[in-house]
Amino acid sequence: MIILILCYISGAFAVTLGVLHFTFPERFGFLVSLPLEGPLVPPFRLLFYEYDMKRSDLRGIIYVMNHCVSYTIVLAGVFDLFCSEWLGTVPGACGAVAVAGLWFVRAGTQFYLGRRRGDWFVITFFTLLGALHVVAAFR
Repeated sequence: MIILILCYISGAFAVTLGVLHFTFPERFGFLVSLPLEGPLVPPFRLLFYEYDMKRSDLRGIIYVMNHCVSYTIVLAGVFDLFCSEWLGTVPGACGAVAVAGLWFVRAGTQFYLGRRRGDWFVITFFTLLGALHVVAAFR
């Protein structure tokens, strides 16, 4: 019963965070840190493929990556909101492990921001969300 309640809370949190996450490029001023004028950006190369990058392309990449993460967070939240349907099932366990991985990666990437007290709070919080999903997977 407690896992069910915690999954519902996690789902509500994730949907809210995911929706807010769509606004983060503007909210955090990402584009201010990447002005349109400045040194040339090196081309993107992958094996035989080369793409000449512009600063506007990098700005676009910020939006593409942010929106993909935002959608993934919302999707994880919706998955949790339906936990009464998947808890105790094999497909549910697979989904819960995938969501656990999302939260563990999120916790670990907080180190890119720093190691201040607030960072440790975020790391701990997302690690606990990951642990919740591991427990839910093996329930």
